[in-house]
Amino acid sequence: MKLSNYIIASLLAGIAATGCKKDNYDPPASSLSGRLLYQGDEIHVEYNQVPYQLYQYGFGKLGPISNTTFDQDGTYSVLLFDGEYKLIIPNGQGPFLWKKTAGGSPDTVVVQMRGSRSLDLEVTPFYMIRNPQFNVAAGKVNGTFSIEKIITDANARNVERVNLYLNRTAFVSGAGNYNVANVSLSGGSITDPGNVALSVTIPSLSPAQSYIYARIGLKVQGVEDMIFSPVIKLDI
Repeated sequence: MKLSNYIIASLLAGIAATGCKKDNYDPPASSLSGRLLYQGDEIHVEYNQVPYQLYQYGFGKLGPISNTTFDQDGTYSVLLFDGEYKLIIPNGQGPFLWKKTAGGSPDTVVVQMRGSRSLDLEVTPFYMIRNPQFNVAAGKVNGTFSIEKIITDANARNVERVNLYLNRTAFVSGAGNYNVANVSLSGGSITDPGNVALSVTIPSLSPAQSYIYARIGLKVQGVEDMIFSPVIKLDI
């Protein structure tokens, strides 16, 4: 009886050791990172809202191996094993157009990973927010900027609205947790796209702080995601 128990215990220990060895693969260590760009200019978006997908074929998995989002400054970063991948931005995502195949599917960028590398992604935004300027006066944050229409062909769309957002932290957007105040101006009320001005009252902050973060957002008609100016920190 003792011998049988000893044999069983040995077998179980061997199985456990084998299982540990199978689980002890080295994690992915090659970093793929980059930015969303339009002709060298950064594209800023809403945090955790604009996705990208990575595929690796030949391993029996049909879906994306990575389905994550761009940071609000338009950057991305993911750890991968070395190998060949295909990257896409799904149709209808982002305040921009991503290249498509002749059949209308999202085109792919082939990514060869042999150690860490940087890869910027070129997109075509519907609009760009140009020359954003901010100042604080009389308890308000004032923002001025110009709007440049980039897409003017059959894919063109009108501006639905522009917003000036304020937040306590550097995460700033229209989501409820990412602004403490905002003001909106409809696209139809913009008389001069080359000179747009917005002003919003700074709310009472508790606990008090001596600074606030701001940025401009632009919403395109029929497009879910907004394009933004960079976040700026302002002393108040």
